[in-house]
Amino acid sequence: MINLKDLITRYYTHSLATTQQSVYDLFTWHTVDVKITDYKTGKSIVHMEHLEFPTHFSQSACDIIASKYFRKSGVPTECGHENSFKQIVHRMVHFWVCSAFDEGLIDEASKEIVYDELAYMMIAQMWAPNSPQWFNTGLKSSYGISGPSQGHYYFDPNVNDVALSADAYTRTQGSACFIVSVQDSLLGEKSITDQLAIETRLFKYGSGVGSNWSSIRAKGETLSGGGKSSGLMSFLKVFDRNAGAIKSGGTTRRAAKMNILNIDHPEIEDFVNWKSHEEDKVVALGKMGYDTHFDGEAYETVSGQNANNSVRVTDTFMEQIFDEETPISLTNRLDGSLSHTISAKVLYDQIAKAAWRCGDPGIQFDDTINAWHTAPAGEDGNTFASHNRINASNPCSEYMFLDDTACNLASINILKFYNADSNTFDLEGYKHCIKMTQIVLEATIHQGQFPTPDIARRSYHFRTTGLGLTNLGALFMLMKFPYDSEEARNIGASLMSILTGYSYYVSSLFAKEIGPFTYFEINKPYMMKVMRNHAKCSAYSDTDCLLEGLNYSPVVISHDLLLELGLSDMSQTIKEIWQNTLTAGEKYGFRNAQVSVLAPTGTIAFAMDCATTSSEPFFSHVAYKKLVGGSSMEIVNPIISDVLKKLGYNTVEIKDILDYILKKEHKEGYEQIADGKIEGAPHLKKEHYAIFDTANKCGTGSRYIAPSGHVKMMAALTPHVSGAISKTVNLPQEATVKDIAKIYHLSWKLGVKAIALYRDGCKSSQPLNTTINDQTNTQLQNLTYKELLDYAEKKVLASQSPLRIKPIGIRKAHVHEAEIAGLKLYITVSFYDNGKLGEIYVSAGRQGSLVKGLLDSISTTVSEMLQYGVPASDIASMYRGQKYEPSGFVYGHPYIKMADSISDLISKIIDIELGDFSYCQVKPLASMTPTPQDMPSNSTKIYGETCPSCKSERLVKNGTCKVCIECGTTTGCS
Repeated sequence: MINLKDLITRYYTHSLATTQQSVYDLFTWHTVDVKITDYKTGKSIVHMEHLEFPTHFSQSACDIIASKYFRKSGVPTECGHENSFKQIVHRMVHFWVCSAFDEGLIDEASKEIVYDELAYMMIAQMWAPNSPQWFNTGLKSSYGISGPSQGHYYFDPNVNDVALSADAYTRTQGSACFIVSVQDSLLGEKSITDQLAIETRLFKYGSGVGSNWSSIRAKGETLSGGGKSSGLMSFLKVFDRNAGAIKSGGTTRRAAKMNILNIDHPEIEDFVNWKSHEEDKVVALGKMGYDTHFDGEAYETVSGQNANNSVRVTDTFMEQIFDEETPISLTNRLDGSLSHTISAKVLYDQIAKAAWRCGDPGIQFDDTINAWHTAPAGEDGNTFASHNRINASNPCSEYMFLDDTACNLASINILKFYNADSNTFDLEGYKHCIKMTQIVLEATIHQGQFPTPDIARRSYHFRTTGLGLTNLGALFMLMKFPYDSEEARNIGASLMSILTGYSYYVSSLFAKEIGPFTYFEINKPYMMKVMRNHAKCSAYSDTDCLLEGLNYSPVVISHDLLLELGLSDMSQTIKEIWQNTLTAGEKYGFRNAQVSVLAPTGTIAFAMDCATTSSEPFFSHVAYKKLVGGSSMEIVNPIISDVLKKLGYNTVEIKDILDYILKKEHKEGYEQIADGKIEGAPHLKKEHYAIFDTANKCGTGSRYIAPSGHVKMMAALTPHVSGAISKTVNLPQEATVKDIAKIYHLSWKLGVKAIALYRDGCKSSQPLNTTINDQTNTQLQNLTYKELLDYAEKKVLASQSPLRIKPIGIRKAHVHEAEIAGLKLYITVSFYDNGKLGEIYVSAGRQGSLVKGLLDSISTTVSEMLQYGVPASDIASMYRGQKYEPSGFVYGHPYIKMADSISDLISKIIDIELGDFSYCQVKPLASMTPTPQDMPSNSTKIYGETCPSCKSERLVKNGTCKVCIECGTTTGCS
């Protein structure tokens, strides 16, 4: 059997063995300026000059790394902060190498090799660690930065117990993912109030936390002092506020949090409907005139906005969801007695309806998760104890393991190992990256520190690591395969199988060198069963091998298809790896109880210049290229050009297709945003459309990846991941509650461990009736609070002969042109002689009776309010954020690129005429007629929620969490 030291060889840095060069000399470097601005105010958020980066890094990658990861203070340089990518690579890699040497993983002769290979692959953007490593690792060893202890602990094997860390940075909090248990007590260790302190410490250092709250007694249960419990939901609201406060408190990034509740908890219905009810409150607040943008006052007022919620369900429950007559028992936490019963179907329908309404809750499938549990005997050998089950996950649902454990993550940019010209993979290079990265993750545990004694102890004893992939969506497209295809699913599964299998093989060599994880022996029968199941799904799927302990049939790799695709070397590599892994694991055990996850990889994917994140497909055909100084230009994702070339299109045809995707109208000195649609492109064959399908509809196009396509991809990848997958199942706005129920059920049937989805527009305010017209059937209860006041005032004023001043004669006017969903609008704003707004008239390029009636009614209402003296700013506030169709992207207007309705568009135009551009996506520059090169980066086709950091509307779903594609801010923990 091979030894670990035999694998520590140079792969990318052979030249350094015979020269005096450093690894940094293998790359070309230059200096760049980094500038990120607040999109609402235009003020600079980050402005750093003369920073050193490799020349192959994009401006966006430089912006994200410098703004998010460069240490801003305490660095012993002239400027006092990190100003070179070399510095950040060195402080991390040096820390890992020293830790691996101290642990005994590598010897003195290997230190330089490991350093050079890790540094090379980081600079080449082949891999990246999770964000807490960038924030914390190596600050003491490289810069002498320490700081007082923050209450972290580590396990000291010399005394066989946990110890309090001496300072903040000698050890590193390198883990992004934490699972923390909470007990049913108000005070003391692991109590509800103790949980607040733990979460605060985790959030401060850039990590996230997930907890299963099912132990907390329900509302009305007896307290030891004789009173009644206020219930679980009351405490969840407190924790939600805590996470919200830290999110906006100037820490490294937004807090990440997951709440999980078992299906049999008495308050399960309140939990399921919590966020959907809060969404209804947002609508009500919107009717009263409050700002309903995600970072506006309405959302700040309601609860439940600072965590992901998931329901933990059993196989039994999923088997009962079609039977209206079958009740499930909801049991009290204190004594296990029956609280009440509810129909499984009724409860399942509530879950689906709530998810349709607001995207939450997701579902975690308890039996599937625990069927793949590698350590169900825990520390005490009791496989029936609840504390030895997998009860929870991290905030993004990719790390699933024992309570009070942590996982540090890293992701490999898989596109770096694919040669598009020869259609081959560098599998040896890929395995080399896996091996070296697992050394990093193991070394991080050795010199890690953790927020509680239990997490420090259990993380030491079980040593879970979380290596994963990113850029899979780009790989599939470059290989000419639709994301929703058997080819893509088999290639993705094969690459994950190699990653997990080889990681476990390396882990067994770690165990040979320095021993397996502490409790391997009592968990060996269960872990080896899981290893055999991994191997059967990966390497032996062409035979009818019986999978052990599974009550479903997982999706397996088709080696016949791999051979058809010309990937025989991949097929053979998978089989060899798993044979070696089973043999080595049986003989030496494993150093790590888990080795892989598929995390959302938001910020770190952008740092590696990935075109897609994690296992996600492309979001849109239209991308943007960040330019020095903060501006940008729209481009078609360059991969599309390469794919078209591989498909046989010539240069002229490719240019025509790309021009079609970027098709714009040129008017009055500015450009409209690109449409992005690919259907109907000249020369493009219809049989090639599916290759270019994206997660959402592009522009005016109608194609998108079917929701079931996302689920099938997760099902294909899941048997080859130690943990789970953080991924979004995207659904169109018109999806129904039944559609969502089907997606959840399909996920369970196919063996997905956890599922979260997002229906486009599900967190927007509901359509509102916004006009008062005696000739319509408008109901008073549908009016906003402000409209009711106006209605009442008009009734009173009508009896008092109010003074109405109409503009007369020839008068100054501005005409705003805009188009929403194909409806061309002309909004004419005219003024009194004193410059005040006096009249607004809206007309359409094409008008039916319904459209004309609506526009005439709006025009009359707004104009009469202005002429009766209602302040224009009040009218704008009243109409702002109201949502009904047509809505969406706005074309043809220089400043407005998005509107929730015609009313919302009018509010923005009134604001512009008042000189207020704060609600416009594009701000005016020195000239009132911006030129195309002046258009800021958010003039592209990707809009989302408002980013809490840079305020751009580019915060989009990424796995279970969200990421800003402008500045890299993420709501997740990786």
